[in-house]
Amino acid sequence: MQKTLAAALVCCAFAAQAAPDQASFYRAVSIDNALAVRDLLQQGVDPNLPDQQRGDIALVIALRDDADKAFKVLLETPRIDLEARSANGNTALMMAAYKHKREAVDALLAKGAKVNQSGWTALHYAASAGDVPIMKLFLARGAKVDAFAPTNITPLMFAAREGQEEAVKLLLASGADASLKSSHGWTATQFALAADKPGVAAIIDKFQQERSQERSRRN
Repeated sequence: MQKTLAAALVCCAFAAQAAPDQASFYRAVSIDNALAVRDLLQQGVDPNLPDQQRGDIALVIALRDDADKAFKVLLETPRIDLEARSANGNTALMMAAYKHKREAVDALLAKGAKVNQSGWTALHYAASAGDVPIMKLFLARGAKVDAFAPTNITPLMFAAREGQEEAVKLLLASGADASLKSSHGWTATQFALAADKPGVAAIIDKFQQERSQERSRRN
């Protein structure tokens, strides 16, 4: 019995020593040390776990910290989960859109990353950042123009709050419904006004007036 217990303790100690260093993995990703990232992945590090410090997954860390070489290594890893989320719900595609990283967006989409997710979507993030080319790419791939994030915030509301005029124009032209309200009862126009973006509010109101007039002419 004692020998069996001793053997088990030795095995546990060996396993603990042999376990890959997850914290070192996140540091290597953050500083763009691609060789260390590859080595730790080969040792068995899980690339899809969020780090304990900020709750971010490795792909998000790489994109957030402009670690382009580490990002490529992660993307080539067979075990990588493109839909894995950080603790705050961020996916790699969302972060790539927010950071204006078109090459990363293209690479993620080519690998099968989903444009539409429950809750916050990549279109919300692209709209917030005002990245019209990436928004057009998402919309061409079937992104839901009126996707509801928590508290029913749409990409239009997000773009309006951030004062992204060109993003607002694109969303409206793509069929976004400016009359929708968040759970707080605010429309996109009200988000713009609350954020001191009267120019955006004027764009939305003008678009709604023109659409209303067009409907009246048709009737």
